[in-house]
Amino acid sequence: MKHGKKYNDSVNLIENGKFYDVNEAVTLACKTATAKFDETVEIHVRLGVDSRHADQQVRGAVVLPNGTGKTVRTLVFAKGDKADAATAAGADYVGAEELVAKIQNENWLDFDVCIASPDMMGVVGRLGKVLGPRGLMPTPKAGTVTPDVAKAVTEAKAGKIEYRLDKTNIIHCPIGKASFGPEKLQENLDALMDAIVKAKPAATKGQYVRSCAIATTMGPGIKLSVAKYN
Repeated sequence: MKHGKKYNDSVNLIENGKFYDVNEAVTLACKTATAKFDETVEIHVRLGVDSRHADQQVRGAVVLPNGTGKTVRTLVFAKGDKADAATAAGADYVGAEELVAKIQNENWLDFDVCIASPDMMGVVGRLGKVLGPRGLMPTPKAGTVTPDVAKAVTEAKAGKIEYRLDKTNIIHCPIGKASFGPEKLQENLDALMDAIVKAKPAATKGQYVRSCAIATTMGPGIKLSVAKYN
């Protein structure tokens, strides 16, 4: 794959084979963000677990101290007082069966986070095949199935992100925008990594955090030293 001059210039800033500490890595990431838009900084963490086993799943959610820099559109399945509370908390869409029908019939997916009160899961369950593959299905583990839908909306808007393993045992998560600067990005990265380390399954054997890298939307990967996480 052929890369442009800006990308190649960014690659030259990174020492080949070097594993950077977090502060150095986020500083470098900001320098490699040369696109005309505000690039997202993502982290990719390979874990020494086997996601095929239920007792080695790593999944959860964490509120990033400085948010994600993204405007989050929230959809809440709730009725009555809970629906009113969700609306008051700033939810973008609130409803019940009529929203299920809209998603099923119109393939409508103009939202980033889906939240549901527990009594609505019988209805929301019908959307499993649509929402599941897109990572939008509400789950108790991510805090998106909850009696306190207003709190869930507030957290989502404040920068709550969900982390989960993919099929290759890697977690991919945004930790903010390049415009945040190194200090805020480091605070977000530390918060996410603390959560991932705390979520270590008891069945894990050997090294838990195998490798870790960060990259901006258009930039090259920067390898992090993982010693502090194991």
